[in-house]
Amino acid sequence: MKNSIIPIFIPHLGCPNDCVFCNQRRIAAPKEPDAAEVKNIIEEGLKYSHRPQISFYGGSFTAIRRELMVSYLDAAYPYVASGRCDSIRLSTRPDAINDGILDILASSGVKTIELGAQSMDDKVLALSGRGHTAEDTRASSSLIKSRGFELILQMMVGLPGSARATELETAKKIRALKPDGVRIYPTCVIDDTPLYDMYKRGDYKALTVDEAADICADVAVIFREKSIPVVRLGLNPTDELSSGGVKAGAYHPALGEMVYSRVFYNDMAPLVPKDRPFEIAVPPRMLSIAIGQKKRNLPLFSALGDFRGIKVEKGLEAPEIRTVE
Repeated sequence: MKNSIIPIFIPHLGCPNDCVFCNQRRIAAPKEPDAAEVKNIIEEGLKYSHRPQISFYGGSFTAIRRELMVSYLDAAYPYVASGRCDSIRLSTRPDAINDGILDILASSGVKTIELGAQSMDDKVLALSGRGHTAEDTRASSSLIKSRGFELILQMMVGLPGSARATELETAKKIRALKPDGVRIYPTCVIDDTPLYDMYKRGDYKALTVDEAADICADVAVIFREKSIPVVRLGLNPTDELSSGGVKAGAYHPALGEMVYSRVFYNDMAPLVPKDRPFEIAVPPRMLSIAIGQKKRNLPLFSALGDFRGIKVEKGLEAPEIRTVE
């Protein structure tokens, strides 16, 4: 998962239904490429990357028309076969995986498969219009792992019908599937979607950025406990989203840093001495996370005791709380 990536967006292709939160025109490219354009995108990406992974994002890749799916793979595979690119990755639905599809992917240079699990609660999946069940995710994940592919699972926080307990249970059930990585996406209310209509009617209450960051901090720790990397937190910022495409919900371009600042505070708070002045020493790379977005963590640590500040120390491997004389 450490290779650089050449992203190729195929918005909404293959999706058999519309999820209530989805308007792919606002979160991905407006038009799917043809096979010739795929080659052009790869050639352009190779000018800036050494042996990147070719990544098909935005749609349900294995649910698109078989002829088109194969044409994309045929366009990309020669770059893998020649060694110019490392491999291919794609995203798809849990109910669009079977042995026959995996045979095609295995012979076409695909290494990584991302599944949009979104929730492991069937009620939440139904209210969100996903069209698949938690069991579909379990079965597909098991099959993908058994065939030797790298598995990434995506989950969403704040979907209709969900609650904090639902999110934590989903994270634990996803963790049990032993993915090689996860993506966590707080739900955003995007214009021209059923979810926006629900929001305007008062039938859906969106999470605030702070609420989502707090929940995601707990979710991230659940994955950390089993050394499962979180490869993305929050939607990728785009001009469309940043200029009003999001009507409500947890969209923030620095959401990942906000979440890990909360994780930092949650990790360190129980270690704070109750009766002595203290400071926190951190490696340089952790300074912004330790301080928090808009210096959020500083007053929180001050509320715990006689806090003397955060000290940057080169060569330090991990943060430390130290008493001060």
